[in-house]
Amino acid sequence: MSFKIAIIGAGSVGFTKKLFTDILCVPEFRDVEFALTDLSERNLQMIKSILDRVVEFNRLPTKVTAMTDRRAALEGARYIISCVRVGGLEAYADDIRIPLKYGIDQCVGDTICAGGILYGQRNIPVILDFCKDILEVAEPGAKFLNYANPMAMNTWAAIEYGRVDTVGLCHGVQHGADQIAEVLGAKSRTELDYVCSGINHQTWFIDLRLNGRKIGKDELVAAFEVHPVYSQQEKLRIDVLKRFGVYSTESNGHLSEYLPWYRKRPDEITRWIDMSDWIHGETGGYLRYSTETRNWFETEFPQFLESAARPIDPAKRSNEHASHILEALETNRVYRGHFNVKNNGIITNLPQDAIVESPGFVDRFGINMASGITLPEACAATCISSINVQRMSVHAAISGDIDLLKLAVLHDPLVGAVSTPEEVWQMVDEMVVAQARWLPQYADAVPAAKERLSKSRIKTREWAGAARRDVRSIEELRAEKTALKQAV
Repeated sequence: MSFKIAIIGAGSVGFTKKLFTDILCVPEFRDVEFALTDLSERNLQMIKSILDRVVEFNRLPTKVTAMTDRRAALEGARYIISCVRVGGLEAYADDIRIPLKYGIDQCVGDTICAGGILYGQRNIPVILDFCKDILEVAEPGAKFLNYANPMAMNTWAAIEYGRVDTVGLCHGVQHGADQIAEVLGAKSRTELDYVCSGINHQTWFIDLRLNGRKIGKDELVAAFEVHPVYSQQEKLRIDVLKRFGVYSTESNGHLSEYLPWYRKRPDEITRWIDMSDWIHGETGGYLRYSTETRNWFETEFPQFLESAARPIDPAKRSNEHASHILEALETNRVYRGHFNVKNNGIITNLPQDAIVESPGFVDRFGINMASGITLPEACAATCISSINVQRMSVHAAISGDIDLLKLAVLHDPLVGAVSTPEEVWQMVDEMVVAQARWLPQYADAVPAAKERLSKSRIKTREWAGAARRDVRSIEELRAEKTALKQAV
C-alpha cells in the first residue's frame, strides 16, 4: 500500500518516533510516505535524522520528508496526525504560574482548569487553520487524528467548525486497564474485558470482567488498597472509586484538577497526592517533566540517534491507537478501541453536542461507535460540569469573546472552588495579556485588559504551589539514570 501520512508538530520527537515505528509494524505499510512538519526547523531535522536511521537500518522503502511549510506537507495526505503544543513550554509556564498567583494549584493544566482553557484558546485557531488546509489540499476524505490537548476542545472545534473528519486519541484508557489488570492479578491485560466511557480524561470503567467474571466495586477497592505501589500513588483516585463506585481512567494528578474537592486547600493537596513521580499530583509536575525531557533530548541527541539503528519489532508495538486505526481502515483487520467523537447518542445522559470518549470498532467502513451507553449518575454529573466549561471555551476561542472566556474559567470546578469572580476576571486578563502573541482572536481585547490590570487592587501572591519541585539539571538526571541501572 502506498499513501501519505502527515504529522503536524513532529518536533515532539519521542512521540513522533513511537507513532512512526508503530505504523511500520504493519507489513502493508512499508511503502507509506511520512511528511513531517513543525515550526522548528532544528527539531524537524533532528527527528528526520532519527527516522531516516530507522528506515536505513531496517532496509525499508519508506519515504520521510520534513518541512516547515505545513500546507506542502499536507498536500495529498490521507491521514493527518496532530501532536502540537501551541506556545510551547513558554506559554505552558504561564498556564501554571499565573493561576498560582490566585491560589489555583494545577498538576498538569492541559485539559480544563485555568491552564487547560487558555491552552485551548491558543490551539483552536491553529486547529482551524489545519482543517482549512486539509479540506483544500489533502486527499479527499482525509482523516484527522488529533492527539493534542485539550483533547475535547480541539476535537470539538475541528468537527463543529473545521468540518473535517476528526477523531481524538488518548492512551488513558489503556493505562487504567493495565493498572486494573495488575491489581486483580491478571497475567496480561488480555484477560480483562471492560466498557469504559465518559469524556477524555474523565472516562469510567463502568463494566469490568476478568476472564468473564464480573468485578464489583468492593473487590476492586480491596485490590487497590493492598497494592504496595498504587495504594500510595493513587490515593485520590481510590477515594473517588469508593464514592462513585467506578474507577477513573485518569492519573491521580490529572483527576485532581477536574474535581472541586481535592486541590482547593494546600493542606488537602499534600494529603491526596504522592511525590514519587510528577503524574501523581505534583504542582506543575508535567511542566517540570516536559522541561527536563526537552533538555535531556537536546543534550543526549547522539545517543537517541544511535539507538534508532535497531530492528523494528512488532512485538513491541505500543498501544497508541493511531497505527491500529490505520491498519483497520486499510486492511479491514478489525480494531476495538476508545475514541473521542461527537456524542450523537453514544452516551444517553451526556449532552449530544459534547465530545465523548467511548468504545468503538474500526474496519474499512470507518470508526463505528457503540451507542446507548448510560453512565452512573455521579460520573455523568462530573462530566457535564467539564462539558459546560469546554463548550463555553470553544465558543470563546472561535468568537474572541473575552467575557465568555471569563465565564468559562469561572465555571471551571476547581477554579470555582478556589477563586472569587473578581479574581477570575483579573486572572484571565493577566493570562490573555501574557499570551497575546498566541491569541490573535483576542487582539482587540488586549488593550482594555491591560488598562484594567493597571488599575486593579486585587492582591495576588507569588506562590510556588503546595508541592513544587525544581527542574533537575542534566547532571542530576544522568546520575539518577545511572543509579537506576545499577539498582537493576
